[in-house]
Amino acid sequence: MAVPSAQLRRDARVERRRLRIVEAALALFAGHGYTVTSVDDIVTRARVSKSAFYEFFESKEHCFRELLAEEGGALIHDVLTTAATGHDHHERLRLGITRFVVSCFERSDVARLLIVESVGLSADVEALRHELQARFADAVAEEVRHAMTHDAFYEDKDPAVFGRAVVGAVSDAVGYFLTHPGVDADSLAASLCVIFAP
Repeated sequence: MAVPSAQLRRDARVERRRLRIVEAALALFAGHGYTVTSVDDIVTRARVSKSAFYEFFESKEHCFRELLAEEGGALIHDVLTTAATGHDHHERLRLGITRFVVSCFERSDVARLLIVESVGLSADVEALRHELQARFADAVAEEVRHAMTHDAFYEDKDPAVFGRAVVGAVSDAVGYFLTHPGVDADSLAASLCVIFAP
């Protein structure tokens, strides 16, 4: 049975309203910080009522978690998809590191949520941040695990430690250079690849 056109229009309006809220929240969380941003700030910027906000989210933190899951998840998915196109472990590691750095510079608002604003926010947000980072770290660890048998650089590396080290170093470097301009994404990615995927 077909959905009536009136219902389709209503659904489209509801989705547009949710999108305005999400875009406003992302801009405010990234630009002003989670703690300073209020639900009133979000609804004012989105030009919706407070009840519209609560139609989609239980709280400001719930909104932040949803944003982090959607946007941070999409960023990590893009990194892993790009890395998977490499022909060997060196190329996959380089592609993954480069895609992460470039994506963070292109989507600095999302990077700020993932790397800065989510740290220590709450147990639920920390768990989500760790889950997103673990997807990247596990992919790196898997590449190292396979490379250990035939690549002298990786033969003495603990895959799990190396995976976490890459994610930690790359995230920290991106966070620093997003707030202290002076390097471009490609140069930063190249420098990190020299260290982790020579």
